[in-house]
Amino acid sequence: MSTWTDDELTRIGDAEELRIASLREDGSLSSRRTIWVVRDGDDLYVRSVNGTASDWYRATRVRREGRIRAGGVEKDVTFADAGREHEDRIDAAYRAKYAHYSASLIGSVTTGRANATTMRLVPRA
Repeated sequence: MSTWTDDELTRIGDAEELRIASLREDGSLSSRRTIWVVRDGDDLYVRSVNGTASDWYRATRVRREGRIRAGGVEKDVTFADAGREHEDRIDAAYRAKYAHYSASLIGSVTTGRANATTMRLVPRA
């Protein structure tokens, strides 16, 4: 399994937004969506504000692969389910990074509905 470099973690983790596209069954990429991304240690995480009903989130479930772009880094990734064990730390990372947004916006990405869609981005070689 591939790992993020320190430079990639910093650049993506510091980026305000991330562009995400899932890999379709025919091998092409879906339309890119703009979402928020947070870093926790040596891992990067994304969530769907609209929960499992979101089109982009559902598309990641098909092949669990795609491509991200943020902070000048473009990388093929695997979308790994994050599990609930780091939920509090990931919530805190969202609150800290995006604190300049309204409380209601921050609240939308830290709800149970959003938490259920938390994915760890794993770089592919």
